Amino acid sequence: MQVTKKFHSTMNIEEILGEIIDALHTAYPSFLVHLLLSQEWKVKADIPTKPLTYGEETGNKIVEHAYLTGDIQIDQTGERMTLYVPLRGKQGVYGVMEIKSSQTVILPRSEIDFIQMLADTGGNALENAELYQQSRNLIHDLQLINETSHQLNLNLRLADTINFMVQQIIESFGAEHVGFIMFHPKGESTVLEGSTELFLKEDTQVKLDSLITKMKREKDPIYFGDLESQEKQYLTEYKSMLVVPMIQSNELKGMVLAVHRLPYYFTFENFKLLQSLVHHSTLAFTNSMLHEELERLVITDHLTKLYSRSHLDERIQDSMYKDGQGAFLLLDIDNFKLINDTFGHQVGDDIIIQVANVMKKNIRTDDIAARWGGEELAIYLPRVELSIAITIAERIVQTVAIETSPRVTVSIGVSHWSAYKNPPSLDHLFKEADQALYRAKETGKNQVVVSDWNKEKGMEGV
Repeated sequence: MQVTKKFHSTMNIEEILGEIIDALHTAYPSFLVHLLLSQEWKVKADIPTKPLTYGEETGNKIVEHAYLTGDIQIDQTGERMTLYVPLRGKQGVYGVMEIKSSQTVILPRSEIDFIQMLADTGGNALENAELYQQSRNLIHDLQLINETSHQLNLNLRLADTINFMVQQIIESFGAEHVGFIMFHPKGESTVLEGSTELFLKEDTQVKLDSLITKMKREKDPIYFGDLESQEKQYLTEYKSMLVVPMIQSNELKGMVLAVHRLPYYFTFENFKLLQSLVHHSTLAFTNSMLHEELERLVITDHLTKLYSRSHLDERIQDSMYKDGQGAFLLLDIDNFKLINDTFGHQVGDDIIIQVANVMKKNIRTDDIAARWGGEELAIYLPRVELSIAITIAERIVQTVAIETSPRVTVSIGVSHWSAYKNPPSLDHLFKEADQALYRAKETGKNQVVVSDWNKEKGMEGV
């Protein structure tokens, strides 16, 4: 009764295992006791335990028989006796107690029955503690999945979604690096921004090519306990790896990887939980990508892949609200009608694309290049002085004349606003650039002309 009270006063497996040893030492102080456990429970260093092995040449057949049948086994070697007593619960056997007599002893059947009863009490307590821990883990996993799903549905931005998921996986599983790789219809693969730095390296992406091919072919989750033992190691510094496919509507969208330097770092429960997380998050990823693709289509010109004029207007208005100055460049392809008449409209479209590519190569990430209409293109340079804007415009004029085929030239009109020298006005900015462009066309083409209004205000910059 005392032992039963102790066993059922705690749900800590480590404490229960210690109580089993203490109870046997109290009842039989001269016996040597070891616990042979079937599961990798964490125990104190002073609790005598051994791993329970069976089905191997090195295994003890008597121990194996006790574990598989659930019956006490007695090994009488000479005058000394060894008992192998299974730790039985209602749903299974959780280990075997090895009880060795240190001297000649003969145990009556009643003592053996008492030991078995003690073992069963411990086995039931172990089972209850294990089920309790499993239920807590399950609750934690469900809470994690619920929280993840809730957060993913709050935000449609893909970068935010990836950052959130990477942090969840690192915190929940202790992964050192996490990568999200998306597969595209034409066969190429992309590591999504927000993945940790390991997966953003070019050499890492090359090393993962064969793994990506394997995932596309088999579409199955993969658990690598120790990559060093694998024929193909993929990432030589990292031994543990979890790979989970991202599948939506039976279509493979990509895969998620989590890695750690230590072998067998991730448990199989980690592997199953990651599959659940990825399963619940794939729809959110797909929706985020569709949402951003739709946004891109709305604000992007189909032919040139430059921004649309409406998006350009919005960005300039925003700049005029928060920046101190900015420059507007309006470009026109010289003699464009002649190009169309001579080479056809398809070549004309290709010329517009070539000029657009020159523009994109000569501006910063924060600058906005847009299609203004027809063969007219535009660039807005936020927080840029007029002199710098003129330098950029002249560089574009020179580059277009060299790099286009068939060879064409462009004329550029430049206007500039400053919160200190002239009040910002969107329409005025456009009008001044348009007039400057008109003068550039009328006075020889293939040149840059600055707005007269800027010159009058002492803002010519050159």
